[in-house]
Amino acid sequence: MSTITPGSAFAGDSADALSWCRRYTRKHGENFTVVSWFLPRELRAPMFAVYAFCRFTDNLGDDPDAEPQERLERLDTWQADLERTFDGSQPQHPINVALQHVAETKPLRADPFRRLIEANRLDQRKSRYESFQDVLKYCDLSANPVGEMVLALWDIDTRTDEGRYRRDLSDATCTALQIANHWQDVRRDYLDAGRLYLPLDEIQGFGLSEEEIAEAIQRRSCPDAFRTLMRFQVDRAEVWFRKGERLIDEVPPELAIDLRLFTDGGRAVLKAIERQNYDTLTRRPRVGKGTRAWLALRAAIQLKLT
Repeated sequence: MSTITPGSAFAGDSADALSWCRRYTRKHGENFTVVSWFLPRELRAPMFAVYAFCRFTDNLGDDPDAEPQERLERLDTWQADLERTFDGSQPQHPINVALQHVAETKPLRADPFRRLIEANRLDQRKSRYESFQDVLKYCDLSANPVGEMVLALWDIDTRTDEGRYRRDLSDATCTALQIANHWQDVRRDYLDAGRLYLPLDEIQGFGLSEEEIAEAIQRRSCPDAFRTLMRFQVDRAEVWFRKGERLIDEVPPELAIDLRLFTDGGRAVLKAIERQNYDTLTRRPRVGKGTRAWLALRAAIQLKLT
């Protein structure tokens, strides 16, 4: 992972910065590279810049070689450089140099980028969520900003009445993708980072305790009560996908294809959980390469037909 060096500004120009983002994305973003096939050529470089920011920010927050306090300090440094992107001064990192260039022609706002950084700060301080409303608040920091960034690149200003409606639908899709990922990664999040995103009040409501979940993970077993809880969570995620799906008819065809690909990919995760009889404690449900290839092929065919 590239380090942030506040004392030495990026030496290249905006074209160099955009190229840096493209290389970084291709190295770290296999799924995004597939999605980028369906973008208009003029939006590919801006999308590389946005994706690079999101991935770089998450890497800072999840760096396994750094302690939480060190991660927080790096995130503070990262936000300071982000602020230069939007206050008219000179950012130092190539990602932010690229974003500053994109913001000259697209209605990018600082707020979504700030919220994504704040989500990673929260991950250093908080590892449990009392209720689903608390999970939703986390999604508004960790996932929903990405949809706002994408809408901005397509010149969909979320501050108008029409834009706010589309933002609500975008938020629903992003939230659905985030919680589907949480349900898929219960075991990995707990073992790798000590995090549990399942609402504690619902764990208790389904007759479980955090201690029982931790023991089941260690033993590679899955209580029936957990399967029932996870089925409820999978059904809930599908409700959010259905709400957000309405956005597909509200946006340009090329963006609609990407939204369909993301939505179908998220639903494929839910199907993978279902195929494991809702057991995400003994192993991580996976979406096979064949399924991902089929989704991409279907999206390409749909684009040809629009």
